[in-house]
Amino acid sequence: QVQLVESGGGLVQAGGSLRLSCAASGIIFSGTDVGWYRQALGKQRELVAAITRNGRINYADSMKGRFTISRDNAKRTVYLQMTSLKPEDTAVYYCNTNWFATPYWGQGTQVTVSS
Repeated sequence: QVQLVESGGGLVQAGGSLRLSCAASGIIFSGTDVGWYRQALGKQRELVAAITRNGRINYADSMKGRFTISRDNAKRTVYLQMTSLKPEDTAVYYCNTNWFATPYWGQGTQVTVSS
């Protein structure tokens, strides 16, 4: 059974930092690409950052320079380090992977940035 579990969200002041984690099970983690997405209230889910099985990284333009995605295959975990947070970063953050052409999502972790 494939499972993704996000953690690390919370309430932070503008300019602060958070590190999100996404722990995976039920898949050969080192062989998968993983993405972080977010969904703000009343908005569509959007890509934040993604990291391939080979370590290639892609960021949404608004996150470049502030967010860093990384992975630890030994721990089966992908991280999202977020710095210089802004109120507009407030959203539920989800991680995603595809396994045998089936998309899997975690339950999400809430990030709230106060001004």
